[in-house]
Amino acid sequence: MDTVTESALTFRDAVDADVDALVALIESAYRGDSSRTGWTTEADILEGQRTDPEGVREVVESPDSRLLTVEHEGRVVACCQLEHRGDHAYFGMFAVSPELQGAGLGKAIIAYAERLVRETWGANEMHMTVISVREDLIAWYERRGYRRTGRTTPFPYGDERFGIPLRADLRFELLVKELA
Repeated sequence: MDTVTESALTFRDAVDADVDALVALIESAYRGDSSRTGWTTEADILEGQRTDPEGVREVVESPDSRLLTVEHEGRVVACCQLEHRGDHAYFGMFAVSPELQGAGLGKAIIAYAERLVRETWGANEMHMTVISVREDLIAWYERRGYRRTGRTTPFPYGDERFGIPLRADLRFELLVKELA
C-alpha cells in the first residue's frame, strides 16, 4: 500500500457500536495467524486473546479515557487509547490493521494523538508500556522520540484476559516522551 497521510484519515472517539469491530481489529493486529501479515504480531510470545468486548467497552465509557478510532476510506483501520493521568497521558491499545502496517498510519496516528493530549488535556508527557522483549516495536517508538525508562512491571501471568504467555520472561517496560 502507498503511504497514508494524516489528512487521508478520519479520527473520532469510539462509541459502544464500535466495540466488536475494535476487538476484531486489535486481535487481528496482535494474535493468531492473521497478525503475522503485519509486523506488530505477538503471536510468537502470547496465545489467546489480546482484549475482549468488556475491556474495550470499559475504555470507551471511562470519563478519563478516549478510544480514538481511525477510519480510512470509510472503514475502521486503527485505534488507540488515550487516558488523562494528571500532567501526562497514557497511550495504549494501539492497533493498526495488519494489511495496512508499513504505510505510515502508525506515525500519523501517534503524532495526532500526541497533539490531541497536549491541546485537550495540557499533557506534557506521553507514557506507554510495551512488552520488554518486543525490541522491534520499542525501536519503532524510540524513532518517534520515546525513551526507555528501565522501569518495568510484571506481566499478569495467570490472567488469560491478557493472553497466554509462551515464555517466562515477559514484563512491561515504561516508555516516555516529552511533548513540546
